[in-house]
Amino acid sequence: MSDVQNLSYAAIQVVHNLGAVAVVGGSLLALKWRDRAMRRKIAQLVLIGWLTQAASGATFGMTTYYYYHELPDISGIATYALGIKMICATLGILMLAAYLWSGERWKEQRLERVWISSAVLAVTAISAAAFLRWFS
Repeated sequence: MSDVQNLSYAAIQVVHNLGAVAVVGGSLLALKWRDRAMRRKIAQLVLIGWLTQAASGATFGMTTYYYYHELPDISGIATYALGIKMICATLGILMLAAYLWSGERWKEQRLERVWISSAVLAVTAISAAAFLRWFS
């Protein structure tokens, strides 16, 4: 692997990690913070984190395609882990978009479920990342 290729993967990984921090940290923070205005700001951060996760994840595949003219060679557990990460990101994006769209009218119990769900999705996605990394 060339230095340029390694630098490309490292830069993507940095962005991917920052997205993970926003998703996990923001979701856990929102569980403790009760102020609706602050939770809305956190929701924007978490949504950006989920979008960053999706975009940077896809960029990993595109970078491999650019250098090797084929998608990454993964199978078995790694394939399942990637699928889990993609499902978590999709659900996280949809849930946070719905929250930002109409969450101001939601009752506190529903808001609590959103943040619990977001935290579970975030921890699941970051856990699946370890399996994807080590089984690919």
